[in-house]
Amino acid sequence: MAQSKLKKLGEYLRPHWKTAVLGIIALFIVNGLGVYIPLLIRNSIDELQVTFSFDRILRYVILIMVLASIMWVIRMVSRTLLFGVGRQVEFDLKQQIFQHLLTLEPSYFAMNTVGDLINRATSDVDNIRRLLGFAVLSLANTIFAYALTLPVMLMINVRLTLLAIAVYPVMLISVQLFSERLRSEQMEVQEELSRVSDLIQEDMSGIALIKIYAQEGNERRAFRRLNQDLLDANLKLAQTRNLLFPIVEALSYVSLLVLLAFGAGAIATGQISIGDFIALILYVERLVFPTALLGFTITAYQRGEVSIERIEEILSVEPKIYDTAYAVPLPSPIRGEIIAKRLSYTYPGATIPALKEIEFTIQPGETVAVVGPIGAGKSTLANILPRLLEVPEGCLYLDGYDVTKVQLAELRKAIAYVPQDSFLFSTTIKNNIRYGDPTTEQPEIELAAKQAQIHPEILNFPQQYKTIVGERGITLSGGQRQRTALSRALLVDAPVLILDDALSSVDNQTATDILKNLSEGTQRKTVIFISHQMSAAATCDRIFVMDKGRIIQKGTHAELVQQSGLYQSLWNKQQLEELLR
Repeated sequence: MAQSKLKKLGEYLRPHWKTAVLGIIALFIVNGLGVYIPLLIRNSIDELQVTFSFDRILRYVILIMVLASIMWVIRMVSRTLLFGVGRQVEFDLKQQIFQHLLTLEPSYFAMNTVGDLINRATSDVDNIRRLLGFAVLSLANTIFAYALTLPVMLMINVRLTLLAIAVYPVMLISVQLFSERLRSEQMEVQEELSRVSDLIQEDMSGIALIKIYAQEGNERRAFRRLNQDLLDANLKLAQTRNLLFPIVEALSYVSLLVLLAFGAGAIATGQISIGDFIALILYVERLVFPTALLGFTITAYQRGEVSIERIEEILSVEPKIYDTAYAVPLPSPIRGEIIAKRLSYTYPGATIPALKEIEFTIQPGETVAVVGPIGAGKSTLANILPRLLEVPEGCLYLDGYDVTKVQLAELRKAIAYVPQDSFLFSTTIKNNIRYGDPTTEQPEIELAAKQAQIHPEILNFPQQYKTIVGERGITLSGGQRQRTALSRALLVDAPVLILDDALSSVDNQTATDILKNLSEGTQRKTVIFISHQMSAAATCDRIFVMDKGRIIQKGTHAELVQQSGLYQSLWNKQQLEELLR
């Protein structure tokens, strides 16, 4: 498992390996100068013991100051390069996650909360950025510090060096003992953070509902519970870290105490000079910081390891709906004929099919209404046509082409779909309408709005088409949102238009007028109108009646209303409701 995580880190770094190498080389030079400066100090002390000279002192001081300044500049360069690599990897990962999420089908987002996905794309990516910036710098610095410093210390005095570093294996063992505990506690922190993010995102989206039902108190208590769990997880992690780091730091300073204890005797017996002793003290001091920093590096690694796992869980998800190697484009022009043959669909984990062996043929330019009770399978059918849900080969055809063998971009370009949830982006009405073609000019936008019968209302807004609709179109009424979404679909001028209860907030007369506009003219669209509005459905060329995943009746309004069955029952029920209003 650990090897796979390191392999992933290598993959993240690979595009930026040149920058990382330059940063590490700069760090190597810094450590080389860091080893050389104590030798200068040793030489100056030993020389001055023999012959004191102010000029010689000044020469050494200037040389050491110049080298220290050079070392500081190169250190800044190394930090900039290595931290920059971390930022580049952060950018790459966010881009990769976002692009990958765009390839996944809507059902994935129904099973994974938005708050958790956002947390993985921000907090977890940030942890990896720290790992590849701070941790790589610290690890490289520690390796160079030991690799360059220890040989020089051994050359000065083997016995004192070995005594000074004797505690370091104990330090590494201590870190290893805590590593798994740190990893599991870091995972718990990330999961609790995702739960908090989920609740915040959900409550902000449903703030109106919370206020309508006066549930502020319950939501406040729910957030407090999750926030308390996050606090407990963070405190638990902090407790482990606060136990480990003082141990590591204390052990690193033990080496200095050992050197002081045995160094005095070595000077007295003439084994080392005072200059050698000072150099050894400086070298031990050089090892204290990277050794103490090892604990922070381990924490950064544990965080990064957990975050790699969480991010790869997203990136490893394979899209269930994708272009096959033999996918073909659709010919032009597209007529809009739709044929279903024994079309069935069962949702993952369900035992009862949502659609059961549906068969129909819709002619080009025909307007077909699909009616039926809630749960009859109407929306499932609407989602299958543009392949938002996957179906087996040989079940659904557009202009004679099996939709599973057609390029997704081509298929969805041919089908404009307005779902039940009339989602609008937090931008202007103009940008929402031209979302499918952002280069569209004002006249075409207004034409689409007129077809959807929203144009006059837009002109009454203070900023007209430049009006900001707010998140999910919150500043518009339900009917205005639906007709704005319909305008967006009409603007792309696709030959097939699917309206999945997309006019439910519009009165029957307006819905009827909109359908009439769509079904007239020389460039008629193939319209599939899924609705509970029986009066509007009655004006369509044909009507499909669905129940329990099957189409149980087909025909015109005049034919179906004379037949005893579900359609007649639905029609009579709506007529009675209208009389009682």
